[in-house]
Amino acid sequence: MNKLITFILFIVISCSLFSQQMPQYSQWSTNHFALNPAHAGIKNCLEVHSLVRMQWVGFDGAPKSGFFNLSLPLPAKRTHFLSARQGFGIRFEADQIGPYFTNRYGISYAAHFNFSQNTRLSLGINAGMIQIGYDPSKSTTIAPDPTISKELSLTLPDASFGAWWNGENYYIGLVLNNLLRSRWTDFGTDSRFRLHTLLYAGTRVKLTDKITLLPAALLKIPPAGPVAIDIQGMFDFQKRMNLGLGWRNTDAVILFAGVKINPRFTVNYSADIILSAINNQARSSHEISLIFSGCVPENTGTLKCPLF
Repeated sequence: MNKLITFILFIVISCSLFSQQMPQYSQWSTNHFALNPAHAGIKNCLEVHSLVRMQWVGFDGAPKSGFFNLSLPLPAKRTHFLSARQGFGIRFEADQIGPYFTNRYGISYAAHFNFSQNTRLSLGINAGMIQIGYDPSKSTTIAPDPTISKELSLTLPDASFGAWWNGENYYIGLVLNNLLRSRWTDFGTDSRFRLHTLLYAGTRVKLTDKITLLPAALLKIPPAGPVAIDIQGMFDFQKRMNLGLGWRNTDAVILFAGVKINPRFTVNYSADIILSAINNQARSSHEISLIFSGCVPENTGTLKCPLF
């Protein structure tokens, strides 16, 4: 009986997550380009971000997500005031939930308009392909069911739009995902991708000469279902180490830690402590990311936020 209840609970949650169509990441505030195509080439150097997320550890068929992103500026001469700098990026993302998988491949372009030395508007678009599929070998039913025994795979066009505004000590972002709302022709009579909206903002507060507080908040607005709210605060210690705490209204309390292992590479780790009903079967989720930055390291005594 317990196994039957667990199976039914998993199916309900898996279908709910799959219908939301977008994986979630706790470390979004340190991986902006993974969230927003407007961040392509926003810094004057090559950046490479990679991340792996293991959600609901211990739960059979639990979500597994990750991405690999590359971002760099494009050479361009600024001939007049408000001439845009330009950026280019490559994005790859994989998401697996039980027998369902989603892979996204995209190329991003962004234009960055500086209104002053410290204020900037960035607009970006990502275009590519999305592959969705179903692997029956990863599905177990109580009784044989021929309706779910067929392997399915579908490749569709994909696009998203992003906007970003930042000042010296704050930023605001907007992202529109699944702009094309492509139909899943082999997955049902009216199955399709739905528009997902993200709104987020953050700021920087200098506490001492060595410690900076970086609070941030993210609203995830799906086409149906509750709005998800992520709130987090990160303490940055001279850009050498960070520690933080976060909260997600639908799911978890989040612990963050990161360290710069050398001037080019940073490793970040986060752990979600599950608060929702799923904690009877899985009590935590985990993320680890590796960031490479080609930017010339700044004096660690300056408390500049690495997000700007």
